[in-house]
Amino acid sequence: MIEYYSTNLNAPRTDLAGALLQGQASDKGLYMPSEVPAFAPDFLKRARDMAFPAMAAEILGAYAQGVFTPAQLAEICEDAYNFPVPLEKVQDKRFVMRLDQGPTASFKDFAARFMGRALGRLVQSKGSELLILTATSGDTGSAVAHAFLGVPGIRVLVLFPTGEVSDRQRKQMTTLGNNVAAISVDGKFDDCQALVKRAFADPDLKGLNLSSANSINIGRLLPQSVYYVYAASRLADIAAGEKVVFSVPSGNFGDLMGGVLSYRSGLPVARFVAATNANDEVPRFLATGTYQKIEPSRECISNAMNVGHPSNLARLVALYGGRMDETGHIHQAPDMEALRRDFFSVSISDEETKATLARVYRETQVMLEPHGSVGWAGLERLNEVDPSSRAYTSIVLETAHPAKFPAEVKACINVEPPLPPSLEGLEDKPEVCGRMDASYEAFKAHLQKEYR
Repeated sequence: MIEYYSTNLNAPRTDLAGALLQGQASDKGLYMPSEVPAFAPDFLKRARDMAFPAMAAEILGAYAQGVFTPAQLAEICEDAYNFPVPLEKVQDKRFVMRLDQGPTASFKDFAARFMGRALGRLVQSKGSELLILTATSGDTGSAVAHAFLGVPGIRVLVLFPTGEVSDRQRKQMTTLGNNVAAISVDGKFDDCQALVKRAFADPDLKGLNLSSANSINIGRLLPQSVYYVYAASRLADIAAGEKVVFSVPSGNFGDLMGGVLSYRSGLPVARFVAATNANDEVPRFLATGTYQKIEPSRECISNAMNVGHPSNLARLVALYGGRMDETGHIHQAPDMEALRRDFFSVSISDEETKATLARVYRETQVMLEPHGSVGWAGLERLNEVDPSSRAYTSIVLETAHPAKFPAEVKACINVEPPLPPSLEGLEDKPEVCGRMDASYEAFKAHLQKEYR
């Protein structure tokens, strides 16, 4: 059975159930598997013909031994993944993987729906209640809110930065009611994330049974590892060792970490492109070896990536032999040579994001949104710097539906994005939402008043 350790190395190890329920370790570190399990010897040969739920159940089964049976995992995955994962050819050897077909039109649905079902079972078996605290810069909040809506024994509180999420993103969080509440915070995403992390470590709040559905929870990363295998198995001969390139729009770096886990399990990846917006702390870290977070984070049209200090960088550093604490201080340097070999990280400006979105649509009729456009521009940068990378099948992750950002998309291509069924009627629903400043004292008082 795989154990889970804290990246700060000062908390007891636990199993997957403990890591899911706690979210953040008691020493403020993030849980990581003590080992990344290798794929079964014949798995890559079988992968091309596997349906997504069956693939997810097999990959996740290695991480969940002793917590969920294979039959339980199969049931969870069949229920969670009842939507398609389109792979759209754009140019020769260049594809877009659309992760926007779930109930909230975002890639966050893949992890949130798994976590909702998994945590629901764990809470039910323990006969306890759980309060999920989630900070969001865009899509996480809506995906988590919908995934946990109506789940017995679980309440959800979502924090988001005032004015930095789109109208549709906000309404996906503020129109649900039931066991879901939302608060608009007068600050940045990093402020919201800091409030959540501090609450987890506050002994005065221990009785609230807090957990997280942010990517600080290992339960967010594991399910996201599946679609990397799904895409690669259908677009390349990975059973024969053919390598692929993934370009990942990156903010808190949880999506990228899912891909890295699959890579460590045996998926043949030539390189990952970690494409950021103007919040370029990670590209600078890889270039210089010095990490300096951005405070406050910079506001960009790819709003879900407005992160000045990505939580999951600590996990990436750990996988490459280093140690970074929750403040961003590096206690032990990772293998920078190996990081630079496996990752190409680049910052894409808003101007380049808009120009790329418009050009791709004009030349191919493929509609991107700002985050996917950052990913596409990042791939193009890699191809310019390393022309040999053009030989690989390359897959850009489109992380949200263009209709979630109608103003930005229409301004670039003069076309209104078609509305998916999951977003229909959203504008007419009444909203209920609190508001507060980024004071921890105010947040703590709210939790103690409303959730005791």
